[in-house]
Amino acid sequence: MSTAAAVAGAAPAKGGKKKLLIILLVLALVLAAGGGALVFWLKARAQAAALAEENDADAGHAASQGAAKRDPKEVPVFVPLDNFTVNLADREAERYAQIGISLELGDPKAGDRIKLFMPAIRNNILMVLSHKRSPDLLEREGKEKLAAEVQRETERALGYDAAVAGKKGDDGQRPVRAVHFSNFIIQ
Repeated sequence: MSTAAAVAGAAPAKGGKKKLLIILLVLALVLAAGGGALVFWLKARAQAAALAEENDADAGHAASQGAAKRDPKEVPVFVPLDNFTVNLADREAERYAQIGISLELGDPKAGDRIKLFMPAIRNNILMVLSHKRSPDLLEREGKEKLAAEVQRETERALGYDAAVAGKKGDDGQRPVRAVHFSNFIIQ
């Protein structure tokens, strides 16, 4: 009997090891599948974010380049501004920027209006430039953001309020189609 009891006691122990091995194997498979699903989800999310960022950048670039629907026969009007030389807001070193700007206008009459308001326009642009830091302006995104700010400030000096654009009585035409940089030096 003692031999039978020993064999009976040994059999459950051997079966217990098999059960433990099976449980660990199933657990490992579940963890591997969960990890794979997590990696797949994170990659899909990162890819969607990158695509959205690229679309935003393309939209911002198109807006900064005035890529709105245009009549190919229509000749754009460009108004070059005198170069801007301004100290930047860098704290770690004294840096300055020399920036040449040309405004692309949708209407030739807007060019005359721009010239009449030139002191206010230059003031607004200088105020924007003087608050910039060199790292902000070194990247393309920073330059595109600056172009949008210059456009906004130019239109503000002309009495155009971008916040009410598209409301009743406004035909949605902005006086400045795009801002182009003719030179961009940061030292």
